[in-house]
Amino acid sequence: MLPQAIDFRAEADALHALLATLSEADWARPTLFKAWTVNDIVQHLHAGDLMAAASVAGEDPFRQMRAEIQAARDSGLTRVEETRQRLGNPTGRRLLDLWYATMAALCDRLSAMPPDARLKWAGPDMGVRMFTTARQMETWAHGQAVYDLMGVSRVPTSRLRNIAEIGVRTFGWTFVNRQQDLPGPAPHVRLTAPSGEKWAWNDPSLDNCVTGSALEFCQVVTQTRNVADTGLRVTGAPAQAWMAIAQCFAGPPENPPPPGARRVSAG
Repeated sequence: MLPQAIDFRAEADALHALLATLSEADWARPTLFKAWTVNDIVQHLHAGDLMAAASVAGEDPFRQMRAEIQAARDSGLTRVEETRQRLGNPTGRRLLDLWYATMAALCDRLSAMPPDARLKWAGPDMGVRMFTTARQMETWAHGQAVYDLMGVSRVPTSRLRNIAEIGVRTFGWTFVNRQQDLPGPAPHVRLTAPSGEKWAWNDPSLDNCVTGSALEFCQVVTQTRNVADTGLRVTGAPAQAWMAIAQCFAGPPENPPPPGARRVSAG
């Protein structure tokens, strides 16, 4: 199996294990992520995996799905409302089973693709490896809201390397997506992995760099935490501009949570 698909599935397995412990009442509770309920979050992940499967199926199925989604939103539906309507609003245990089965099938289909394949998405096209990592990132990031809601500290793993990679690679995207000029060269990023290993990207620099915990870097680039609520050391104007609005996921520009808004767990 594609190594990135193995990590994607492992990420989903970890979230599945937590979701399987929830009561029906828990599924209806609002989280700190835009007050989305657990049902809303898992429906969003399921919808994302279905869109990814459409992209794997070809450009035409993907474009058709995108057009249908856009038409529904243009009619006045919010993202959550559109997703509920399109999926038939599955909830709780039924939703858990649907999401997990779709995710597993998607991993198999991604693994069967040629290694040089490229896939359409809401942002720039991606190679199959980065595309698969993006699905892992989305699962990890949205899963954080469930861990926070339930007061569970998630144990970080080496799978964070994939999310840090996509975070570093989207330095330019963060600004292009906002129609802003790049503030300077890509910062040097040096992170401490959960194992204690050091991970580094871009040319070494003492004047333009981000250093610290790989976990906290991943939380910032996925906008599950504000950089002010982490111990990351951010040096230099380009690095500071980036970390203030970092966004490693596709779609329109989103702002990170305000400082303190989601400072509820170390994991």
